[in-house]
Amino acid sequence: MAESTELCIKVQGTDVWLQGQGDEVILMLHGWPDTRALWDGTVAALQDRATCARFTLPGFESGPEVTRLDDMCELLQKIVLRISPDRPVTLMLHDWGCMFGYQFALRYPQSVARVVAVDVGDHNSGALLRSWGLKAKCAVMAYQLWLAMAWKIGGNLGTRMTRAMARWLRCPTAGDHITHRMNYPYAMQWFGTAGGLKHAAPIDLPMPLLYVYGERKPFMFHSAKWLAKVAAKPGSAVLGLPCGHWVMVSRQEAFVASVRAWLDTPSPEGVHEA
Repeated sequence: MAESTELCIKVQGTDVWLQGQGDEVILMLHGWPDTRALWDGTVAALQDRATCARFTLPGFESGPEVTRLDDMCELLQKIVLRISPDRPVTLMLHDWGCMFGYQFALRYPQSVARVVAVDVGDHNSGALLRSWGLKAKCAVMAYQLWLAMAWKIGGNLGTRMTRAMARWLRCPTAGDHITHRMNYPYAMQWFGTAGGLKHAAPIDLPMPLLYVYGERKPFMFHSAKWLAKVAAKPGSAVLGLPCGHWVMVSRQEAFVASVRAWLDTPSPEGVHEA
């Protein structure tokens, strides 16, 4: 499939890249330690049916060292109003992109028609915390505190620490593109940096949600209770695939096929539409 021309616009100092055709706009948010390039394959597969918009999270490559949660949500709203002023967008989220995207959708539900989320669900729920055994809790604390400390240390040492963790977690992003700057969400989580994340709302979206997750991980980033609730909601769906955290890379064909099928299914009556 031939790729369409990619257009770059600037919104509040952030480069937003648009590619594809169609009235539907899909805004893609990546997580750690990635950039907008995470979605290359997804954009190539969906550009025939929608306009795909993506950007690298502020601070991951350039810009402020850290972006407050409130400021991130305001930036997302400004981007949406710029790229799709007349109709709500579809959000496509992964990892920390899920956390930021969920909060944006909860604060600005009129701007979001539906959400595709990958591998991070009710990340701030008591049910998820209770679902982890001692080994899982120690593993989560170990890698997240390591990355939070790497951000705080900064410089070459912080970047070396970050790349070492990325290799250990088998991250598909090339190591020379990874720096300590990408770790600030972990500093927000563990140190309360830039206001922290304690005021983030529980993940209970009013719009339809397709949640896709990797089944082959030592622990999940969603609780069974939340997963069942999403699966039971009209217009929403869940799908587990035999892979790890970076589902859209390791199971690209299956991921794109499931996304296309879900996007092509009309929303049932009574489901939220902005």
